[in-house]
Amino acid sequence: MNNILIDLKTENNFAFGKLYQDNFTKISKFVQNNNGNQADAEDLFQDAMMVLVEKLRQDNFKLTASIDTYVYAICKNLWFKKLRNKNYEISVDEMQSFDFLNSINDSIEDEKNYLEKLKGYLVKITDHCNRLIHDIFFREKAIEQIQKDYGYSSRHNAQNQKHKCVEQIRKVKEKEEKLKKS
Repeated sequence: MNNILIDLKTENNFAFGKLYQDNFTKISKFVQNNNGNQADAEDLFQDAMMVLVEKLRQDNFKLTASIDTYVYAICKNLWFKKLRNKNYEISVDEMQSFDFLNSINDSIEDEKNYLEKLKGYLVKITDHCNRLIHDIFFREKAIEQIQKDYGYSSRHNAQNQKHKCVEQIRKVKEKEEKLKKS
């Protein structure tokens, strides 16, 4: 991980290419699921890279999450800010502001907390569902690939199984929330 940070600090194009390869599909899906399009996702990713480079140049910068989580958090913040202020372009100065950078750090913490909670839920569901959820949501396999890999007779059966597994997680989450309240 430190190698990619060093390469990014020196603005090595290979490092940016690797970051793009590892993250753009997820960022693009996020933008398209939130009232955006492919062009918006491309612009957003470029803006996120500018923010990242600025952060890396700061002497006191310390990465507290994976670089992928950090990039996703930057993109999420930029995109939601843009949506809140429709037709509003975010300036470079604003991207570097203290409040904006703090909101990115808060998003990273939220993302880490969410992932930790999710990992806790995943160990409490069936092994089959655990594998299925990992394949769909973490490895981002298409439902057609899931159908093939798991031997489901139809796409509909694969989607049904996905729904049942998500329901298992929801029930575990509800049970834990009830225990916390009592």
